[in-house]
Amino acid sequence: MFTFYDLNNNKVELSFGGPPFPMEPGHVLVLVQMDGKWLCAINEKRGVEFPGGKVEPGETLVEAAKREVYEETRVHIKDLKLFAHYTVYAQPPFCKAVFTAKVERIDPFLKQYETSGRLFLKMEEALNHPGASFYMRDAGMKKMMQEVKRFEREWQY
Repeated sequence: MFTFYDLNNNKVELSFGGPPFPMEPGHVLVLVQMDGKWLCAINEKRGVEFPGGKVEPGETLVEAAKREVYEETRVHIKDLKLFAHYTVYAQPPFCKAVFTAKVERIDPFLKQYETSGRLFLKMEEALNHPGASFYMRDAGMKKMMQEVKRFEREWQY
């Protein structure tokens, strides 16, 4: 387990692999790679970030991951793998499941909801983008990207 404090000074515990979760995940984050680049959404309020969001009532984590990626980027994904999860001890605390995925199909971007576009960026570009959201700049995201590098060949993305 990797423990750190996010940019809001909340304690965060990051674990790699699947359950058991410390609490039921209510959010998802999806790391989607295509041709050596990572899919990012351009959130109008927060900036450039990996797609993700809240799990809707009655939805599985995989269904939520697919829906959120499509809503934010208009990209269909496949071959989802549960990669990590993290618990943020904010008020109230919450748990987020992290998946990796492959691109199945890309539809023309349609501005909807909270995003204004999508980008495919190399890992370093995504983490160091001048418009990166605060989620992309914390120690947990850097740790996740280090772990992704270790497994990229195995996943054959």
